[in-house]
Amino acid sequence: MKLFSRAAKLALSQRGSNPRHFWGWLNAVFNKVDYERIKAVGPDRAAAEWLLRCGAKVRFQGFERFHHDYNGLPTGPLGKFKIQAIDASESCIMFKGFDHLDGLEHVEEIKFNKCIYIEDACLERLSSIQNLQESLYMMEVVSCGNVTDKGIIALHQLKNLEYLFLSDLPGIRDKQTTADRLQTALPRLDLNCVEKPCALLTNSISLVQQKWHLYFVLP
Repeated sequence: MKLFSRAAKLALSQRGSNPRHFWGWLNAVFNKVDYERIKAVGPDRAAAEWLLRCGAKVRFQGFERFHHDYNGLPTGPLGKFKIQAIDASESCIMFKGFDHLDGLEHVEEIKFNKCIYIEDACLERLSSIQNLQESLYMMEVVSCGNVTDKGIIALHQLKNLEYLFLSDLPGIRDKQTTADRLQTALPRLDLNCVEKPCALLTNSISLVQQKWHLYFVLP
């Protein structure tokens, strides 16, 4: 910890007095992929450490609550705990850390809400991962200003996706075409276009029970 503190102070001094540069550097450090760590503890544990380090939360199979405390992650035999859901709301996860997702086989839900580093390349990378194409069926992308039509359309590769909630995405320019392309690729989606934000829908991921919908709540 002392070594990290000295490194942080050095980085801050080298970048002048602008704290924005420092936090950008620190977030990049948090997203660095340690492939040896993945081999040592398994993909789920390594991914959980990455996500919590960046301010996200994870829920493991067999658990009702999300884990958000890095030091409180459950311990046990290699491969015992499998990530089932990821809530990356207001986290600093970025593209360079997405290699952590490659080995995850049981992720069913992902939520990106107010993620300043989430961009089209992140959604394209996520959608290209074969394991997630098979397991992921619920997803939210809300208030991620760097996401455009290109990133949303890339989600069509998630062939088992049944629920997608989109809101406050100013980068979406042609929502009808984007919706049509998703609907064509994923016919199981029940497409509903909602013009104005609805407080109820912001929490709809926990309310959906039997019928899944694609909601557009865009400007």
